[in-house]
Amino acid sequence: MKIAKFGIVTLTLATCVSLTAFAQDASQDMKKAGHETKSAAQDTAHGVTKGTKKAYHKTKNGTEKAYDKTADGTEKAYDKTKSGTKKAYHKTKDGTEKATDKVTGK
Repeated sequence: MKIAKFGIVTLTLATCVSLTAFAQDASQDMKKAGHETKSAAQDTAHGVTKGTKKAYHKTKNGTEKAYDKTADGTEKAYDKTKSGTKKAYHKTKDGTEKATDKVTGK
């Protein structure tokens, strides 16, 4: 009977030791999972930050390019309008002078 009690005590102790080891492993696994989640969140945040900065710079460059093209187009339109206005002025002036000369000549 002493052998049977010794076997039961040994089995009980072995079960307790393995349960304790399992509890520590589970705790360590949870802690590790928490750290990995934190690390993944930080990596994601860094990626978003990098992408946002890149998008900002691309938008800024595109806006500047559009501004420059608009300014060039505006200058061209101004020059063409100025030239057209001068031509129209001179033609009107010449036509008026000719008409005046015809009227005065009669």
